[in-house]
Amino acid sequence: MVLAPEDYNGKLFINNEFVASQGSERLTLTNPWDESTVATDLHAANATDIDAAVAASVHAVKKGPWKTFTGAQRAACMLKFADLVEQNIDKLARLESLPTGRPFSMIKHFDLPHLLQVYRYYAGWADKIAGKSFAEDNGVYKIVRYEPVGVCAGIASWNATFLYVAWKIAPALAAGCSFIFKASEKSPLGVLGIAPLFAEAGFPPGVVQFVTGGREAGAALASHMDIAKISFTGSVIGGRAVQQAALKSNLKHCTLELGGKSPALVFNDAPLEAAVGGVSQGFLANSGQICVASSRVLIQEDIAPKFIEAVKAQFESVGKSIGSDPLEPTTTHGPVVDKAQYDRVMSYIDIGKEDAQLVTGGARKGNKGCVIEPTLFSNPKADSRIWTEEIFGPVLSIKTFKTEEEAIALANESTYGLASVIYTTNLTRGLRVASALEAGGISINAPFIPEIQAPFGGVKQSGTGRELGEEGLKAYLEPKSINIHMNVQ
Repeated sequence: MVLAPEDYNGKLFINNEFVASQGSERLTLTNPWDESTVATDLHAANATDIDAAVAASVHAVKKGPWKTFTGAQRAACMLKFADLVEQNIDKLARLESLPTGRPFSMIKHFDLPHLLQVYRYYAGWADKIAGKSFAEDNGVYKIVRYEPVGVCAGIASWNATFLYVAWKIAPALAAGCSFIFKASEKSPLGVLGIAPLFAEAGFPPGVVQFVTGGREAGAALASHMDIAKISFTGSVIGGRAVQQAALKSNLKHCTLELGGKSPALVFNDAPLEAAVGGVSQGFLANSGQICVASSRVLIQEDIAPKFIEAVKAQFESVGKSIGSDPLEPTTTHGPVVDKAQYDRVMSYIDIGKEDAQLVTGGARKGNKGCVIEPTLFSNPKADSRIWTEEIFGPVLSIKTFKTEEEAIALANESTYGLASVIYTTNLTRGLRVASALEAGGISINAPFIPEIQAPFGGVKQSGTGRELGEEGLKAYLEPKSINIHMNVQ
């Protein structure tokens, strides 16, 4: 279905208004469920457009009214914005669902409520950014101020756009920064729908801006000399490019969330129902297109046969229902995002058929669209790419282990370190293993889901820096030390 012109605005949102891009490139979006055209003539930003957005952002933080907003005023705008999103939740969920194939119900009942919570959480921080002082024991009275870093930018992947609008922009606004956000060229409609709500909420021109585009727009943001910080969510290759551009330009601050190959460790004393549900249903949410999804499962060998059969049954149950219209309120699982991702996932399934035992799935569902059967492999080779590389689709691999030490070694044998899950009823073991795992986030007896009050991010090649919680706010603040010499006459 093609959206009507009144259903969306395909231009760039700069200085609180939609404007045409300076270049001629236009994007067309396709629904991965039925291969229908969703939207055409979406404007793609080029370097000139990025310059215009940055100029508006610089003015906002240095000369515009935003510079004089108190923390309470910033909070009021953030709370008003959250209220406006809540009033438009169905429209926004539909705009995000159509080009991505993500279930409308998931976006409406998880993504957008989470966005509301994040904005309201950071609104509470806006007037509570304190400084520090230290005694003049050496004749110098020391004051530390925390000031906004200035103009910030964000580049997001397509799998959870509204979460990134929350995690990246909300703390920046609470700190007093301005922000330029580039959604993935695969999923720009949701942010184009949400953009005017910032202006309606009272944010002055230039404070929050949205650009659509591909690599050229992203590269222009990462290398811009007047952007002080950039936050990127995407692939390791993309993250390296962003960091290199930041280093070569003005050494801008970088927060990088680069995905993972997260393990789930299932011990023989695990709560079976929770473990089976977490390993299967938790993984298949969003068709496996979740950065923290536990796509490597390690099962203690004495419970492995029973456990694998239970997970297989769950996968096959989802497989029977998968393929319905993502816009239907009852749809819980959708296709992968587009043909390129479909081809990528199917290529990994072909590798798995050579390197492991196919337990279930492994084929396309239906004769159109990008729907892939939930696919389960067991006992892949140690160096198999289905075991070591992030697939970002509904493909799960299982191995067995004998001892706790072996499980930890296998879990840590990865270049990634984003999240890990432990299933056990022994709390002592759970905490002991959690301390030994190399990951930025650990969950015990449930899939790992980022919590608003706690920092989220990875170690190793899963990235640097943290989002959410107090650490997420501090990423947009620059400490300034002021020394007052008390003995000067």
